[in-house]
Amino acid sequence: MDFSHIDNDGRAKMVDVGDKIETDRLARARASIKMKPETLELIKNGGVAKGDVLHTAKIAGIMAAKKTSELIPMCHNIFLSGIDIAFNYFDCGIEILATSRAYAKTGVEMEALTAATVAALTIYDMAKAVDKEMIISDILLLEKSGGKSGKFERRFC
Repeated sequence: MDFSHIDNDGRAKMVDVGDKIETDRLARARASIKMKPETLELIKNGGVAKGDVLHTAKIAGIMAAKKTSELIPMCHNIFLSGIDIAFNYFDCGIEILATSRAYAKTGVEMEALTAATVAALTIYDMAKAVDKEMIISDILLLEKSGGKSGKFERRFC
């Protein structure tokens, strides 16, 4: 099997996407952060001393998506047309859903995954003074569309 990010000498390389066709790209990713019920209530009610946790996490996720190519070594710099981040509460934590969009030659999965992950890390950072036992988990790609490989939808979560 040939690896796209390895050259003939076995060294890392960035894939050349110059000849690829630009298409509408979309990716949705998820992360979750589990916490004590008291921590979740503090976040819901705006009681965390550092400020509005979810608003800050949303900004952090958007900023991270825009900087993905600076964080992931072989990731292409993509001009994103949009990043959306949503939060859903569940009984012991928060689900983070990140959606990235672009008209580009390569996919935006890494941007969505980075956005969801950094949003979760920001929640942890802002609430760690009251709950150091939070668990960030279930970081995964839910779906992607566009490009030669077409549509992908996760069949299980």
